[in-house]
Amino acid sequence: MIKEIVKLTPAVFDNLWGGVRLKEKYGKVTDLTPLAEAWELAMHKDGKCRIPDGRTLEEAAEPQDLGKNVLDFPYFPTLIKFIDAKKDLSVQVHPSDSYALENESSFGKTEMWYIVEAEEGAGIYLGLNEQISLSELEQAIAENRLQELLRFYPVRAGECYFIPSGTIHAIGAGCLILEIQQNSNLTYRVYDWGRVDKNGKPRELHVEKAKKVSKLTVYDNSGLHFASNEGEILGISKYFTVKKITVDGSVKLSSDEGSFRCFSCVGGFGEILPGGKSIEMSAGDSFFVPALGENRVGEFEIKGKAVIVMTEIRKYYVGIDLGGTFIKGGIVNDLGEIIYSTKVPTECEKGDAGVAANISALVGILLKETGLEASDVVGIGMGVPGMIDSENGVVTYSNNLGWRDFHIGKTVESLTGIPVRIANDANVAALGEARFGGGRGFSDAVMLTLGTGVGGGIIIGGRLFEGNKGAGAELGHSVIKLGGEQCSCGRRGCLEAYASATALIRDTKRAMENNPASAMWDKVGGDIERVDGATAFAVKDTDPTAASVVDSYITSLGEGLVNIANVFRPEVILLGGGVSAEGDNLVKPLEEFMEKNIYAGDKGPGVAIRIATLGNRAGTVGAAALWM
Repeated sequence: MIKEIVKLTPAVFDNLWGGVRLKEKYGKVTDLTPLAEAWELAMHKDGKCRIPDGRTLEEAAEPQDLGKNVLDFPYFPTLIKFIDAKKDLSVQVHPSDSYALENESSFGKTEMWYIVEAEEGAGIYLGLNEQISLSELEQAIAENRLQELLRFYPVRAGECYFIPSGTIHAIGAGCLILEIQQNSNLTYRVYDWGRVDKNGKPRELHVEKAKKVSKLTVYDNSGLHFASNEGEILGISKYFTVKKITVDGSVKLSSDEGSFRCFSCVGGFGEILPGGKSIEMSAGDSFFVPALGENRVGEFEIKGKAVIVMTEIRKYYVGIDLGGTFIKGGIVNDLGEIIYSTKVPTECEKGDAGVAANISALVGILLKETGLEASDVVGIGMGVPGMIDSENGVVTYSNNLGWRDFHIGKTVESLTGIPVRIANDANVAALGEARFGGGRGFSDAVMLTLGTGVGGGIIIGGRLFEGNKGAGAELGHSVIKLGGEQCSCGRRGCLEAYASATALIRDTKRAMENNPASAMWDKVGGDIERVDGATAFAVKDTDPTAASVVDSYITSLGEGLVNIANVFRPEVILLGGGVSAEGDNLVKPLEEFMEKNIYAGDKGPGVAIRIATLGNRAGTVGAAALWM
């Protein structure tokens, strides 16, 4: 077990193309010269890193130290190394997992390079200058002129390159690189500049295998530059997520249960401060931070002036929020962060098959923009308006989309090759808020959305309650006043008829028409059609008419919340939608109403009232959370 942040001692290698910078400038202690590679985070049979007590990290680390996300792999998924290239490395290619597992009894290799240093004119070879045929590749290899077909990229410190399996590549002389890769040492060498090994023999080539796995298209170097809560995201895959953290003073971080963290300092210096301790850090150092657990590191701080490349294992999901006008989608990680999002038109007029095709196209855009493969994604989650048979992935009925008994789950899965789960859109928004928004940390939650209507969702034991045949929970259509206002559902006195933004606007207009002297008229410039859900709240402290509107609204909504609290006894009720923007003006009087009216009063368990925080992201995050 590893309970604290530990500095790693790498396994080192003296490949013939290596230099001396790792020894002379980056603090690596070894008798080897040259020092070509330092495997910083390594649990591989060809090299294992160690921790300060002398054990290998593989010997010391228990599953909970590595994190839940690592447990899904049959082996530790990541290897991190510094590479100092005094001379050009061989031109090589790595196979995909599918090819390697079938032919080598090994996993393949996708990797990425962070350029730590680059001498004047130094560069890397990545992919081809133009698309070629297999016969053209064979001829170039046979004639020892493969380098003529390769694209050369001059590089500078701080740049980053993601190299998917199948990409022909080579590190050029003068580059010092931090490489983050799959935990594999499987390489097919196709050209080695005419060099010989230590024994004077030409190094082995693997031309026939290389021809079977090489991509013959032009390399796409679009790169990633997405912001996250902890730093700039440089590269993502199921095998590693890499972020750049720039420390200029102080940065506070926290571990989580999902994954370990590995910090590799690529420039500058500083100190890591976990639990009052101080661990010195300088360029070339790497540190292992165990995943969050009992008696392990939680929050910690890094001080100094340094650039850190942080590697972890995250899970990725596609979240789809299907609306009548637009389909919104995003790549979401297991922390509930949206890495990238965009939208496309729904185009309901194209029918169910046309909408499914648009969803598939959106998934393709999301994968391309983030550099993910379909195999990197755990699944697609979708929030769909209407009655949903989530178990079978069927939209039983959707008035918004004009669908009946449409097997959208199987249809999208067949188009994308990614498994699909679906649920009602209001339910998934509630799930998103409960897991990653205002309800984070609570296992039992109810959410009400105060908009055009009153939508709702219920989370019990951390899981979505979908109701009979996925019909959801129509909390807005519980009656609070017998024979009351007409509701859109056909009944009278529903909560929605009193607590929706629509109802609040109706009651505000009525009050203004009955009191021409109300300050609410000035608020809307004398135009009653400009009234919105905020009008009465804006002047309630100075205008008795507005105060009366707000008090009536709070009472009606409060009655609904007390009913919900008495029936479900949730830990928290979340309020979303336009009216929730009133914040404490809404929450504080509702809390007082709840305390006075909830069954058993202070003798029973309290129910917190919180404002939802995800806004229009809730649908995307909640859809992804169907897989979490």
